[in-house]
Amino acid sequence: MSGETGLRERKRLRRYREVSDAAIALFLERGFEGVSVAEVAAAAGISKPTLFRYFPAKEDLVLHRFADHEDEAARVVTAALAARIAPLAALHQHLLDGLDRYDPVTGLCDEPDVLAFHGLLYGTPALLARLYGYLERTEEHLARALAPGASDTGAGALPVRARLAAAQIVAVRRVLAQENWRRIAAGARAQAVRPGALAQADQAFVELRAGLPAYA
Repeated sequence: MSGETGLRERKRLRRYREVSDAAIALFLERGFEGVSVAEVAAAAGISKPTLFRYFPAKEDLVLHRFADHEDEAARVVTAALAARIAPLAALHQHLLDGLDRYDPVTGLCDEPDVLAFHGLLYGTPALLARLYGYLERTEEHLARALAPGASDTGAGALPVRARLAAAQIVAVRRVLAQENWRRIAAGARAQAVRPGALAQADQAFVELRAGLPAYA
C-alpha cells in the first residue's frame, strides 16, 4: 500500500469512527428510536445520503464497532494452522488473553462508556437483530478458516462439519461475553468477575474440544 493510499484509508476509517461516535452519543442520550438518521447526519456534519454511503442501515452506526472483529477468530485460526497449532487451542488462548486485557469484546469491562454501549446494544431489539448478521458473517469467516481447502463460491460450498464447528465456537464466545456483561451490569466489578470468567472460558473449551475433536 502506497503512502498516499494508506493516508486515504486512515482518513476514511477515522471518518467512519467519527460518524459512529456522534451517532452513539445521541443514542445514549435519547435512545436508539428517539434519534433520526437526519439528526445523526447533522451532528456529524454530513448529508443524509453521505451518511448512508458510510452506513447502509441505522443499526450499523452502532454495530460498526464490531466490524473489525468479524474475521478476528478466522485470523486466529489461520495463524494457528500455519504454526501447526490446534484451532481450538489458539482460540482458547486468544479468549484468555482478551479477558486478561479486560477487552470490551469479552464483556469483561466495567468502564462507564463500555457499560453504556452494551446497555444500548442489549437493550435495543433492532440492534440485537442486526448483530446476528454480524455473527453470521463471523461464522462464515471462521468456517472458511477451519476448512482452508474449501471452495470460495459461497457458504453453501463449505463442509458442514466446519460450518457446525464455527457456529458452536461463535455461540460459546457470545454467551460467555453476555454472561460477563450481565454480571457487571448487575453491579459487579470486572476484577471480581474475572476469576469466574476465566473458569467458564476454560470449561467451555473443554467441552468444545470434547465435541469437536477434529479441531482440538
